[in-house]
Amino acid sequence: MKGFDFRRPGHMQDASRRGFLKKAALAGGGALLGVAGLNEVSPRVWHEPMVFESNASFWARSQPSPNPPLRNSLTVDVAVIGGGFTGLSSAYYMRGLSPQKRVIVLEARGCGNGASGRNGAMMLTMTADRYMKFGAVPAIDKNIYDLTVANIQRLANLSAATGIDCELETNGALQLLSTEEDLRAAQAYVQQARSLGMPVEFWGKQQLVSTIGTDVYEGAFFDPHGGHVHPMKLVHVLKAAAESVGAEIYENTIVTNITEGREHVLHTSEGHSVKAQSLVLATNAFTSRLGYLRNSIVPVREYVAMTQPLSEQQLAEIGWQKRVPFNDSRTEVYYLGLTPDNRIHIGGGSPSYGFNGGIADSAAAASHFSQLRRELLRLYPKLDNVEFDVGWDGVVDWSLDESPSVGRTGKHNNIFYGLGYSGHGVNLTSVFGSIIADLEAGRGNRWKDYPFVNASLDYVPNEPLRWLGMQVGLAWYRIMGS
Repeated sequence: MKGFDFRRPGHMQDASRRGFLKKAALAGGGALLGVAGLNEVSPRVWHEPMVFESNASFWARSQPSPNPPLRNSLTVDVAVIGGGFTGLSSAYYMRGLSPQKRVIVLEARGCGNGASGRNGAMMLTMTADRYMKFGAVPAIDKNIYDLTVANIQRLANLSAATGIDCELETNGALQLLSTEEDLRAAQAYVQQARSLGMPVEFWGKQQLVSTIGTDVYEGAFFDPHGGHVHPMKLVHVLKAAAESVGAEIYENTIVTNITEGREHVLHTSEGHSVKAQSLVLATNAFTSRLGYLRNSIVPVREYVAMTQPLSEQQLAEIGWQKRVPFNDSRTEVYYLGLTPDNRIHIGGGSPSYGFNGGIADSAAAASHFSQLRRELLRLYPKLDNVEFDVGWDGVVDWSLDESPSVGRTGKHNNIFYGLGYSGHGVNLTSVFGSIIADLEAGRGNRWKDYPFVNASLDYVPNEPLRWLGMQVGLAWYRIMGS
């Protein structure tokens, strides 16, 4: 999950997740025309609960020991809300650029409790909206590719420097192709991408089967620079890195509201306050709970499950020969990876949306985990005796067109944010952390040509229009995925 990171759908089908989100928005927008006043007052009527579910993922077993909570009021230069990939990397890069500044991170639960520590573990290049799809200026896509490839190496170097093994494997990543249209589009994309110097490949069925075993797809897109990581151990790397350069991290500290100004005042649930010249919102799907960017993203709930460890014989029987993670290009996208101890994790399928962001529903989760098991057996029928060790769910942030945004906002232009990762967050979050640090330090000009900097995301209506639109969209999504 996202967080993000959850794998994104293929862009080549008309029935993509982007189409689903657009249809949901149109449904909500249609209702919006008749009840615009309700949309306006909705945030004051339906307050989003300041509730943060515990991370129940397999990855959470490696969560770093929590720091003490904030016990007194402070005055600092920069306050970062959120102890996930975006927040920790922002703090790390900010202190690197401005070691004289006091930078603190305030995390509501423990670092990695949100999408950063419960996602699908795929380390992907590009942004979701440009993955296997060129924009108007292909040279920009090449720059984004190079930027995200370089960041994976930077994370590998940071892991080595901290001495914390985050199990980062860069054996590449696959997208399996579902239709003849997908195959043709992938071949055309690869041809153009290679002409620009991007070393991506088109794989036929034989090469695909010899690598991951399953024979239910006819071809695949392969990016040799993608990979797989242990998300919570990567959280540990970024936490250690941030603290090594002097960032202060306070956990189990909930920021309940913010008084915005030239100097912000953050109020915590324990009655303490933090005054800060700059504020970083590194809160992913929970950003709107603080009253910010409510109409920019949808907090969608997704599901992941992990098997028991497989023996080498079981791996040989299913033919998963190389440790390459993959997803498919269907409407209901699924994504799979293999851990160093030979566990398979699978995520995706039908997402869900609860009113006002919603909370976990155990009955609904059980149905989703059954769906994941059916998909696992469709790909690998010989795993019928292998059980899931654990399953988990949580909300992740999706933008309507899968485009991300990193930038600054607020009356005094001193609030910084990164969001809309839409499945590419495991890598993109720390790219955005470095950009946030540059923007805060007045070095933003170097990023002016990148389309995601200060990008305006498509409008998402408030409740109950959002809920109505999402239910219509999800119904369509399930039909198209069947």
